[in-house]
Amino acid sequence: MARRPLIALLAAAASTAFAPASAVELRPYTVVGDAIPASLTRARGDATRGRALVVERASTCILCHSGPFPEQAFQGDLAPNLAGSGSRWTEGQLRLRLVDASHLNAMTIMPSYYRVDGLARVGNSWRGKPILSAEQIEDIVAYLVTLRE
Repeated sequence: MARRPLIALLAAAASTAFAPASAVELRPYTVVGDAIPASLTRARGDATRGRALVVERASTCILCHSGPFPEQAFQGDLAPNLAGSGSRWTEGQLRLRLVDASHLNAMTIMPSYYRVDGLARVGNSWRGKPILSAEQIEDIVAYLVTLRE
């Protein structure tokens, strides 16, 4: 599949998968190397809620990623398998990948879930709003770090 149509498909999926997070200002964070070491909420997320977000059929996670989700018959194969995420990356590294994977790879097809500036082709209802809230980012991070194998 050509890169542009794939990016357009992912952008469309992201725009329909989640309701935009509230129009509150993004919480500040600091990137240190390849990670955002501090929680966006100053609290640990809830792994159960995080898993629900990852496997939700309408979410964009399993459109590209596969993982230990036996209840989901169709999982993506465009991105790394999420099994073992907690062994491969730290909480901070996972957090940066969710917040803004383009910080690590400008050519990534992974959406920036907690970034609102410098984006192209953003629907009107999404302008100025992150795809995920800080709490949802922390919930997903809390779940992914539990995936050790």
